[in-house]
Amino acid sequence: MPHLAENRQAYHEYTILEKIEAGIVLSGGETKSAKSGQINLRGSYVTVRDGAAWIINMHLAPYQPKNQPVGYNPTRSRKLLLKAQEIDSLIGKSKAQGQTVIPLAVYTKRGLVKVELALVRGKKAQDKRASIKKRETDRQIGQALRRKA
Repeated sequence: MPHLAENRQAYHEYTILEKIEAGIVLSGGETKSAKSGQINLRGSYVTVRDGAAWIINMHLAPYQPKNQPVGYNPTRSRKLLLKAQEIDSLIGKSKAQGQTVIPLAVYTKRGLVKVELALVRGKKAQDKRASIKKRETDRQIGQALRRKA
């Protein structure tokens, strides 16, 4: 399951509450572009319209920039493939105050392009500082253990 793109900033900005796997509807050139890793998830989010989940603002560069289709929009909305029960669950959980759904990663699974979605809650500044401090102390402990061994 090689990751094609990750939204690393999401782990810093949000507290991950729940993760969900979804398929994504792409055209042929977009699939090739995705598999070559030309995806940017920064600033993208998921919304539900007309009973379907859509990923908004995900940048997917054209596969061949000099031979791109006429009117190609790299940040167009793309439909996510989820069951109706999963969509209803997302709607109910994201209605809670301060919660939203964002993509964490894009990867391949058995030749198909999949998106890892997460139900998240925004972190406050003190939470961000605490997570940075925890990460730094874990790193220092790991370094000390490696030096001893």
